[in-house]
Amino acid sequence: MPIITNIDVMLARRKMSSGELAEKVGITPANLSILKCGKAKAIRLSTMEAICQALDCQPGDILEYRPEE
Repeated sequence: MPIITNIDVMLARRKMSSGELAEKVGITPANLSILKCGKAKAIRLSTMEAICQALDCQPGDILEYRPEE
């Protein structure tokens, strides 16, 4: 998939665990894992907003586009 999620990178930069982020965002750890692995088909803007707020970042810090070769 050409859309890459960099949630793990931002978690490491903020020294935050996945469980802590899931709790702050209000989603289950399982759903956060789906987002982190890139298996999600969609993400709600409200969820993206909550992730950006919790990680103090911009959506572009989390999502990246890499064309398939």
